[in-house]
Amino acid sequence: MAIITYVNQCHIEHGAIDMLADSLAQLGMRRPLICTDRGLVDLGMADELRRRIPNDVQATLYDGTPENPTERAVKDALRLFRENDCDGIVALGGGSSMDLAKGVALLATHDEPLAGYNAATGGGAKIGPCAPMIVIPTTAGTGSEVSRGAVIITEDGRKLVFGSPHMLPKIALCDPDLTLGLPARLTAATGMDAVTHLMEAVMSPVENPPAEAIGLDGLWRAVGQGNLIRATENGRDRAARKEMMIAAAEGALAFQKGLGAVHAMSHAIGRIAALNLHHGTLNAVCLPACLRYNDEVLGDKRDRLRHAMGLKAGEPLDRAVEALNAKLGLPANLSEMGVTEAMMPGLIEHALADPTTPTNARPVDAAGFEALYRDAMGI
Repeated sequence: MAIITYVNQCHIEHGAIDMLADSLAQLGMRRPLICTDRGLVDLGMADELRRRIPNDVQATLYDGTPENPTERAVKDALRLFRENDCDGIVALGGGSSMDLAKGVALLATHDEPLAGYNAATGGGAKIGPCAPMIVIPTTAGTGSEVSRGAVIITEDGRKLVFGSPHMLPKIALCDPDLTLGLPARLTAATGMDAVTHLMEAVMSPVENPPAEAIGLDGLWRAVGQGNLIRATENGRDRAARKEMMIAAAEGALAFQKGLGAVHAMSHAIGRIAALNLHHGTLNAVCLPACLRYNDEVLGDKRDRLRHAMGLKAGEPLDRAVEALNAKLGLPANLSEMGVTEAMMPGLIEHALADPTTPTNARPVDAAGFEALYRDAMGI
């Protein structure tokens, strides 16, 4: 069984969920709050989780996680946490369930409002010890299982990033078998979320050679070896599913050196409730435009990215990603997803304030974001 002790304890192997009882005992967790979503409950996955919880452990279930986690949902789950005197959290699901769990873990030990801990305004420095967490991802994309950050829509409509080493899950149980039933479209979208993490981390100008090396390895696993395409085309391919789960975790390990404009753009769009767009799909669609924007400053990183993706010498990175998106059946541009020019001023304002903007490979101002959005919209 592969164990990564890079920032937390992470077990990546088929059957890793069977380590839950030992993990609960390791943390002394006797009254966990399970954070998941209704879809996983309906699929019986929450029952599978409960079967692995010892009889002397009293678990409370919260299944109201929305597709894009909100402060309101965090407070609903927090209420259950307090009413049942919970002593920790088990998150089962994709990035939404894991990020919601991090919000609960934060507010369980800190005063409201949540916005006071906004990373973009220095709120991370106010974060101390949080409730302990065990996370069990059911998608391969966000890497939230090994990340100290969370993205949550606050009650004032902003999509904010919260981050601190104290928000890092204590244990991650990454079981590729839990992803075998994912639909092809969700496999593709979450997989491209991981690919974006890996590529933006490598492009970031922050110096962190180990993180960059991890990013290139993850990109090779996902794209260079073709595992994202294989997992999408054949959801029962256990080997491809494991490689994608490794790549997803490596994406979050890599972005310790920062992300960039793709995420700033996606966060700005993702806050629009009327659209309710999937974060990974947004990343996939915005990535080619950002690759074009960053190209002039990439230097020899361009060749390293090509090599990791299995591309020929001189092959344009942006065109390769566009071709990959098309093969995966993802949208060609933001306009297809309902993003309009009328939304542009608000999008630019939020993108400029996003904490991922400063670590983009090439500096981005308001004019730069306008050009990027127009390119990604296909106008």
